[in-house]
This record gives sequence, structure tokens and C-alpha cells, in this order.
Amino acid sequence: MKILITGGAGFLGYHLAQFLKKKGHTLTLLDLHSFDKKEYPGNYNLVIGDVRDKRLVSSLAKHTDVIIHAAAALPLEKPEEIRTTTVDGTRIVLQAALKNKVKRVIYISSTAVYGIPKVHPIYETDTLVGVGPYGESKIKAEQLCRQHIKKGLNVTIIRPKTFVGTGRLGVFEILFDWVHDGKKIPAIGSGNNKYQLLEVDDLVAAIYSAVTSRSKKMNTEFNIGAGEYGTVKSDLEALFAHAKSGSKIFPVPSLFVKTPLRILEALHLSPLYRWVYDTADKDSFVSIEKAKKVLCWKPKYSNAQALIRSYSWYLKHYKNIKSKRAGFTHTVGWKQGALGIVKRFM
Repeated sequence: MKILITGGAGFLGYHLAQFLKKKGHTLTLLDLHSFDKKEYPGNYNLVIGDVRDKRLVSSLAKHTDVIIHAAAALPLEKPEEIRTTTVDGTRIVLQAALKNKVKRVIYISSTAVYGIPKVHPIYETDTLVGVGPYGESKIKAEQLCRQHIKKGLNVTIIRPKTFVGTGRLGVFEILFDWVHDGKKIPAIGSGNNKYQLLEVDDLVAAIYSAVTSRSKKMNTEFNIGAGEYGTVKSDLEALFAHAKSGSKIFPVPSLFVKTPLRILEALHLSPLYRWVYDTADKDSFVSIEKAKKVLCWKPKYSNAQALIRSYSWYLKHYKNIKSKRAGFTHTVGWKQGALGIVKRFM
């Protein structure tokens, strides 16, 4: 198949590209950021461009069988950038797919669309409540997907939990940095809440199942997450043990930390955004039964295994990672801001 991946230079885009290339598919990767060609050996069509460029996206959609739309602005970016990239970019991709008779679009959404629910597990039919520009934009993008389904386009919406794996940095680089240095890890609340994650290879497998499925039930949404997960405390303690680190969980009462974090976020002095710290002390896990049944998919890795695999990669590439400037993508570390000051005392 001929497959177009938007966000191709990102963390998920990279893993998708490696997997799909091994399967023998012809790939075009679109991203606003430059590609490290050493990471994309072989015959890739690498296009540096904006998903909001209607003419470019339409031209790339020609003679394409499937579009995997993974491009999105991250929560740390400006609200307007998030809205235009996620909402306008998705509209342009869907319009191009419809115009060029693309067989299927896989839209990569997020479980952030559920907001902060009180009842778990979360099902695909549960109410959508956006928290902040990121969650709100993802909901609007999903609405566009449903509108285009009514127009005859085949669209599958994937809602992954926060995913980690080899090459994942971003906010996780902060965690790994503290574990590497044996620091106490502040946990909002007791750390006894269940918080489901996802290994990127499991996400890629789910997406591929959606790409190749012959089911007639694909114009719908699928939650994707780990099948095995413990509490925040137990999963992190498994990581500490593997790393042979002196790190320990340092519980911080939610009442004392959330308001300061909101202020620091508003002042751009913290890399943590509202959905992260508002859900950090609460249960957060989704039902994956629909994906298992319809996609015939099953995750291989637990939360702890996903964290350990990601941290092991981090250690192997530690010097190179620390030599790079901090940024806003998942493939580089984020600035710790005020957290860097806190780290000195932990």
C-alpha cells in the first residue's frame, strides 16, 4: 500500500515508519520539522511541510491508499498554534482524502478527550470533555472526522493513552533524568492511583491492525492502552529497581501543589500542563475491549515494561540526549523550568 504519515518526523511517526517499511509499504512522511535522514535509511519520500498547507496535502494525497494523520501541536505550544494545527490541519487532511478518494484515514486522537472522569474504566461512548486547548482541539478534530464519515470517507479514530518507548523523551526525559540522578520523585497525591500507559510498539501494532482490517466496523473510535498496569507508585518502583536508583516516591498533597503548578504553567515556568497535573493523582485507565475484539489486537507490554524499555534506551543514549538543546517535541528533552530548582532539594 501507499501510505502517507503526517507528523512523520515525530516520535510516533518514526516508529510507524520503521514498522511499515519492514512490511513492504511505500511511505511518504510529512512533517513541519526536519528529518534526521540517518534514522530513515532506504527509500522514503521525506517532505518538510505544514499539514495546514492545503495545496501540499492535496498533492500528497493523490494516489495514496491510506493516510495516518498523527500531526498535532503539543500541549506546550501556544493555544492558537494548537488549534490551527490540530483542527484546521485535520480538516485539510480529511478534505484532501475525500477529494482524492483515499481508502482510509487513521486519525490519532488522545484519551485527553475524556477530560478528568470520575468513573473507570473509560469507554469510547463516554462523554467528551476537553481540558485546555489541547483536549478541546482534539474533540473538534474528532467531530470533523465524524462529519467526513457521513460524506462517505472511511475514518478510524485512535485514542491512545500516554505512550512511551525507545526514543521517547519530552516530559519523560525529566522523570528519567531524576531517576538517573537518584532523586526523590514527587508524586501528586499518594501515588496509589491506577494510571494506565502504553508502549509505542503496541500502539503501532494497533494502528496497523486498523490499516489492514477488513471489518465493516472501522468508522468508529478505539481506546488503546496497556493491558497490565499497577499504581503510579508500584510502576515507578519497578523502574527504580531496574535502574538500581536511589529514587523513591515523594508524595505531595494535591491541595498544596496544583495551584502553584497552574501559576507556573501560566508564567511558562513549568513543562507540566493542566491535564497532566490534574489527572496525576486520580485513576486514569480506559477499556481496550473494543479494540481487542474488532481489531484483533492485544498489547504485549505492561506499564512497568514500557517504562523500563524507554529508560534503558535513555541510558544508552544519555550523552547524546544531554548534548541537545531542550525543545517542545517528544523526541527531545523539555526544559525543566522551576522543576530544575526543585530537583536540587530532592
